[in-house]
Amino acid sequence: MRISKFLSRSIVLAVIGLITTTANAQNAEANLQALFAKSATESSGNREYVPTEENLQARKEFEQKRFGIFIHWGYYSMPGQGEWVLTRSNVPVDEYLALASAFYPSKFNAKEWIDLFKEAGAKYMCITSRHHDGFSMFDSKYTDYDIVDATPFKRDILKELADECHKQDFGLNLYYSHVDWYRDDYPTGWSANEYNNLKKHEGDYASYYKFMNNQLTELLTNYGKIGGIWFDGVFDHRRDSMDWHFPEQFDMVHKLQPTCLIANNHHRAIQYGEDFQIFERDLPGENKSGFGNAGGVSELPLETCQQIVNGSWGYHLNKMDCKSPAELIGMLISTAGKGANLLLNIGPRPNGTIPEPAAESLRGLGKWLDKYGETIYGTKAGDLSGQSWGSTTRKSDKLYVHITNHPGKDLYMPLDCKVKSAKMFIDGSPVKFDQWKHGIQLQLPDPADGEPVMVIELTTTTK
Repeated sequence: MRISKFLSRSIVLAVIGLITTTANAQNAEANLQALFAKSATESSGNREYVPTEENLQARKEFEQKRFGIFIHWGYYSMPGQGEWVLTRSNVPVDEYLALASAFYPSKFNAKEWIDLFKEAGAKYMCITSRHHDGFSMFDSKYTDYDIVDATPFKRDILKELADECHKQDFGLNLYYSHVDWYRDDYPTGWSANEYNNLKKHEGDYASYYKFMNNQLTELLTNYGKIGGIWFDGVFDHRRDSMDWHFPEQFDMVHKLQPTCLIANNHHRAIQYGEDFQIFERDLPGENKSGFGNAGGVSELPLETCQQIVNGSWGYHLNKMDCKSPAELIGMLISTAGKGANLLLNIGPRPNGTIPEPAAESLRGLGKWLDKYGETIYGTKAGDLSGQSWGSTTRKSDKLYVHITNHPGKDLYMPLDCKVKSAKMFIDGSPVKFDQWKHGIQLQLPDPADGEPVMVIELTTTTK
């Protein structure tokens, strides 16, 4: 299919059709989660992945960052119904494709985005270079279904973002979907069976695999240093266990950029070539979202992705209940307490701006990190996490106690280490405590007005 054949379609009719969602959307989501719940092991033969020293150093640096921004953005933002609008709205594919000819994010400004993300305290970002609808948010010579060739905008958004990230020394990772609802050579799977508006075809995986590798080569050659590739899409062939040939693809990525870290959102045990582990809408070791992680928690760097609004990754007009700064602070603390990075998702508007409620919450989080960032950045998992009162992070002999739910005058903490001193992190004022054989009891001061978290710094025997 070529995008030009759809340019004469009515944009108005397309938008009206797309905004009408189907009653089966929730059932489809439940079915997708059921697929993730099934564990399978993907063989990499007798290969052994041996990361280079450069790669190992990049992993260490990635772990230090602790907070990044996830961006789901494409022309699917136009109807304001999320990133799966093509399938979950069950609209004619031709009408969806027609929207591309009207996508013109006139207010997009890469510098404003990166300035905001840095103000929020983030250290890197990850953006959808290509989502499941197959549309590329960069200028690719291997398809005309991209931001430069298929839209009147004619600007390479990814290039502008990459240039600004490099200019401001801000990390850039890329999301890339292995699924494609657009190309005829992609072998359709679960999503085509689940949603009747998608065509079913056997495809030609050899052709599609070559296309993906050509695009990945473009991304890793034309856009400077890329910190990582965040792959997604295994869900589409979990039932038939299609051989995606990931080992060869991942080897290619590492050959092009040895420091580019790879993660694959498959919710299974770590596979050949992967450098960090993803947890979708969950903390490591938990399964509140229903996706789970059949392989448990690995020794690799960890990252959990969460939404700033509930229920959508892409821009959604009906889901604007943005999390407050206090909620984001609590989310970051609980994630760091598990030894993971928080990748916080935002869906930009179709005009290229960040919704103001999200921007305000990000600024509030940034103000807190200005004061307490030392207790988050560069830390490891704390001695205690997921407690009713909060969580802890550790940096050498410093144990940072983050109290998000003040328990009253006393707080008992079971600890194996000996505590030498305790003080309020913000001003250094001492905190009284009793040392017991298997822990300590802190005598807590009253919470300060306007402070969502009380942070106490313990100096301990090193773990």
